[in-house]
Amino acid sequence: MTPTDITRAINDLLFTPGLDLEEAVERHFTPDYRQRTNGVWSDRAGFVAHMTRLRSLVRSGHIEVHEELRDGPRYADRHTVTVERDNGRISRTEVYLFALMAPDGRFRRVEETTMLVDGHPDDGNLGSVK
Repeated sequence: MTPTDITRAINDLLFTPGLDLEEAVERHFTPDYRQRTNGVWSDRAGFVAHMTRLRSLVRSGHIEVHEELRDGPRYADRHTVTVERDNGRISRTEVYLFALMAPDGRFRRVEETTMLVDGHPDDGNLGSVK
């Protein structure tokens, strides 16, 4: 399996609406996946709930990776996600991400901090909305 990265994962999860969400999650995340966003932990089921909600709110968007590093099973990046919401609002969120990759190349654990760079203040919770 080709190791995943944040661009492939976000594109499959949010910006490829025809792709089944469970298929996208399975492609990029291990069954024991855990994520901490802005200090709050969730397991894979919580992550799927988050992505399900985001898919209902996001009309389109793109990701721009500014820096990306790999060191064995460790992965880190700084990226910006720009989304157009279902209500027409556009927001940009910068993300600082540190991850542990599984031997098969999927994300096993992600710890991230998000910061709304541009957009409506209510969109600052998109990184953790459920």
